[in-house]
Amino acid sequence: MKWTYQEFGELSGHEVYEILKLRVDVFIVEQNCAYHEVDGHDYNAIHICCTDDEGLAAYARLIPGGVKYIEPSIGRVIIREDRRGTGLAHMLMERSVDFMKSHWKPEKIRLQAQHHLVGFYGKHGFEAVSEPYADDGIPHVDMILINLENESF
Repeated sequence: MKWTYQEFGELSGHEVYEILKLRVDVFIVEQNCAYHEVDGHDYNAIHICCTDDEGLAAYARLIPGGVKYIEPSIGRVIIREDRRGTGLAHMLMERSVDFMKSHWKPEKIRLQAQHHLVGFYGKHGFEAVSEPYADDGIPHVDMILINLENESF
């Protein structure tokens, strides 16, 4: 497996295509949810990609504070279907939080979790700060990671 951390301008056309294809395959087709996947926030984000022999296996988008929310946020967390259940999602979250802590030194990190994944994000120290709400027809919860000093996964 190979991990990369890139700004949008550093991504090749092939890499952008693979990222958007995986995001559309899962968030739109698999979850049967028509929404604006290409939302303009990719330009300002750090894109974490994990590739294996089959291509893009895992991806997350890290957005700096002040762009989408006051605090930096993790979004578009995705694992290719055949790699789910392997622990790759936990590695992706650890790498995402570690990158933000070391490069941006935030006081808090935000994410919008699909409601059924609250327990998964909770294992990484995130706490729900909202009641469930529908976002494009899918129940979500806002979550915050506050204790960044002493996090250990």
